[in-house]
Amino acid sequence: MAEQETILEASGLTKEFKGFVAVKNVNLRVRRHTIHALIGPNGAGKTTCFNLLTHFLTPTAGRIHFNGRDITGSSPAAIARLGLARSFQISAVFPHLSVRENVRVALQRKLGNSFYFWRSERVLAELDARALELVAAVGLEAFAELPAVELPYGRKRALEIATTLALEPEMMLLDEPMAGLGQEDIKRIATLIRTVSKNRTVLMVEHNMSVVADLSDMITVLARGEVLAEGPYASVSTNPAVVEAYVGTGHG
Repeated sequence: MAEQETILEASGLTKEFKGFVAVKNVNLRVRRHTIHALIGPNGAGKTTCFNLLTHFLTPTAGRIHFNGRDITGSSPAAIARLGLARSFQISAVFPHLSVRENVRVALQRKLGNSFYFWRSERVLAELDARALELVAAVGLEAFAELPAVELPYGRKRALEIATTLALEPEMMLLDEPMAGLGQEDIKRIATLIRTVSKNRTVLMVEHNMSVVADLSDMITVLARGEVLAEGPYASVSTNPAVVEAYVGTGHG
């Protein structure tokens, strides 16, 4: 049962950069169909950890298993094909394509070929129908034909989630989905994350503690590249070591 429960597991994950240890012996276990938050003060190693899990960085030591399969050393593209997809802290969309076209490009990627631009209208029309479904799912129907560059900042986040969903991931990694958003957008994106997590697993790096408290089933706290604490928000938020780590770095 435990094997079924765990979708992503990292053991002894370590990353050194020229003698500086950014992530040190991190053990992380994410249960299927949960929202798991990775938090910690600035410089705690959260984004490095994220990059290791999706192999945008290669670990110095440690192993990563996804769905019971050792994915250590696999390419980011291969990992995405297995069903583990990440959205980026910096919006990764094509600015001059429309919202619909951005999602369509992501759908083409899922088919294993990004270069369908010269494909028949029929193929593109089929992809369009699915693209518009995804656009609607993230509340962007009114913006479907707008170039992505003209989208308000918070809506770009929704587009980014739509393009990640186009890959049909079993698990989504969200890197600071609330960064730079105003209160209204935060509410909207939080609702969206809860909706998209219905049939999948979400691991997110997030600074906004009220969002973390509201959405997360489980929280892992990193400090100086090591796991400081783990558990539900109620236990983690009152953990003296966690409070000290945040207070000590000027974060509330």
